[in-house]
Amino acid sequence: MLRDPARRKIIELLGEQGKIGFKELKGSLGLGVGTVYYHLDMLSDFITQDRSRKYSLNDRGQLLYRSLKDGNVSPALKTGSEALTHRLGRWLFLSPVFARTTRLQASLPIAVAILIVGALGSAQARLEPVFLFYFQTTRSFESVALMFLFYWVSLYLIAEALVYVLFRRSGGDLQLFTCLSLAALPLAVFPYLYMNIPAELSWLSRYVLLALQVWTLLLLSSALSYGKGLRLDRSIIVSLTILYINIALLLLLGHLT
Repeated sequence: MLRDPARRKIIELLGEQGKIGFKELKGSLGLGVGTVYYHLDMLSDFITQDRSRKYSLNDRGQLLYRSLKDGNVSPALKTGSEALTHRLGRWLFLSPVFARTTRLQASLPIAVAILIVGALGSAQARLEPVFLFYFQTTRSFESVALMFLFYWVSLYLIAEALVYVLFRRSGGDLQLFTCLSLAALPLAVFPYLYMNIPAELSWLSRYVLLALQVWTLLLLSSALSYGKGLRLDRSIIVSLTILYINIALLLLLGHLT
């Protein structure tokens, strides 16, 4: 928990100033709304919120603050040393990439480019997208491309609604859109892989798609964590709910029997 300098700074700010509102805390940290909420969620055992919605340290937080101030915390935590498995996990969830989405002027164009690449690829491969799934189609190039964009914008709106209904979390809308668009990368790449798989190995495409679908679900969870500041255990609930909605839609469309 304390390997992240932003969390250490939150503890130090609350320890020094007593009570801080969200806007003041966000300004001091220089982070996006979702990222600040995420760190506050991670520190939920050490902080509390009063009726005026200002944050302060509880008894455990005060003890942690005094330990930091007195230098009684392991240097390994402060230097951010981490195991190889932890580093691999961070890249599996693309955490370093999502962490940079607070700089929207740089990350938003990349996110939009990923959606465009996915739309053009699915249209060229004649693969009709339905959220996380693809099906062969005879629809026109333009129709398939628009469907890819339509489903990912719809996924963003569904995610927004679910996060608000389940966790009453609002704000950071543009960062969430950016994160979810970045999470589309595996499925945006699939049509290009599909077109380059030899005919005699066509059976391989379903396993490639399955692997990319699983990775996309992990990335959706990570995107919700950074875009809306949810802990990973909560964001996974939203991702799985989206998957269930996707399967229900496939049944309605007759793609599953």
